Amino acid sequence: MDYDLIVVGGGAAGIFAAIQCAERNPRLKILLLEKSGKLLAKVRISGGGRCNVTHACFDPRAMVEYYPRGGKELLGPFHRFLCGDMIAWLTDNGVETKIEEDGRVFPRSDSSATIIDCLLGQCRKHGIRIECGRNVGRVEAIAGGWRVGCKKFVMTAQAILWASGSSNAAWTLLAGLGHSIVPPVPSLFTFNCRDDLIRELPGLSVPAAEVGIADSNFKASGPLLITHWGLSGPAILKLSAWAARELHSLNYQFAINVNWSGRDPEFVERHIQELRQKQGGRNLNRNPLFELPRRLWQRMTVLLGIDRLNYADLAASQIQALQTMLCDCRLAIQGKSTYKDEFVTCGGLRRDEIDFRTMESKLLPGLFFTGEVIDIDALTGGFNFQAAWTGAYVAAEAIVKKLEQRDITASL
Repeated sequence: MDYDLIVVGGGAAGIFAAIQCAERNPRLKILLLEKSGKLLAKVRISGGGRCNVTHACFDPRAMVEYYPRGGKELLGPFHRFLCGDMIAWLTDNGVETKIEEDGRVFPRSDSSATIIDCLLGQCRKHGIRIECGRNVGRVEAIAGGWRVGCKKFVMTAQAILWASGSSNAAWTLLAGLGHSIVPPVPSLFTFNCRDDLIRELPGLSVPAAEVGIADSNFKASGPLLITHWGLSGPAILKLSAWAARELHSLNYQFAINVNWSGRDPEFVERHIQELRQKQGGRNLNRNPLFELPRRLWQRMTVLLGIDRLNYADLAASQIQALQTMLCDCRLAIQGKSTYKDEFVTCGGLRRDEIDFRTMESKLLPGLFFTGEVIDIDALTGGFNFQAAWTGAYVAAEAIVKKLEQRDITASL
């Protein structure tokens, strides 16, 4: 065999797995193939160029709640390698990290280059061969291992770790080997909306909104941002992730209900009634409720035709209309937009065809997987990276053990 291990994919999952294998057994001959000319592309742009390397959630059972798909399967792996382990590994290799208020973890340098330099430095230290511009076009099982073919370039290895990320070409190749592919659709996207309520209010944010897909059980909460094209922010991104497949089936033409107040409708009505009785002389337009941005609140009162009224002037029907606007505001969504440059896909290699104790294929021994090539995706905040680090760690442990057992057997 030319190599002990070939890693397909030069992203976070593939490079970290190669390093983990080399740390466990420095004698291994490892080749990493990347089809593009750039390594660690998503690491470079993550977190606005700061690299949101993981999330400070140290309980595996709590961590899996951030994964719309794959949380159940990741529970065991997270017990073996979680954010604290990744932070420790980075510290041991010269990268200091920091935890921000929302739990996101970044290098203290606030630069993704720090993470990239660390990972590539470890590759050089361990003698991992890296070939860019190598697109794997064919893979076949041979006696004792695998033959991997790129254009004018063929090599063999005892094991393959597939970490190509979201790639239609890779999924087609893997399907040809007998694996099943869950059709990919976008996840983590923003909503296009042209409603009169928000059309002229880009840049405004609501700190604690609740959003839900109309006539469904899909709901999410958190900060909500009004943009030039519609709606964004954590609440919208969460909703898009959990309902990714359903929204794709609707061709991204649907309605959402927004609770701008973040409060129970009955509480909102009681609060308005109390203001009407105790502070009735206050003008509605000049006194926003529930910390809503003034311009958004004023737009609401104008659309409801109550902007010139004081609270004492509100009729029962107007109170009901205001409560509905605040707590159950229906908006039509007409399409989606990509969230920054951090495209995430829902879909990929079927999870039930992988042994998550080892990340090895149940169908093809010696073929391992990690990263976004699998039908696993998470919310924004460092969770997708943590799935990549964890999968790489578990796969590396199993790969090295398998290769060493083969060496022992061959020597007998």
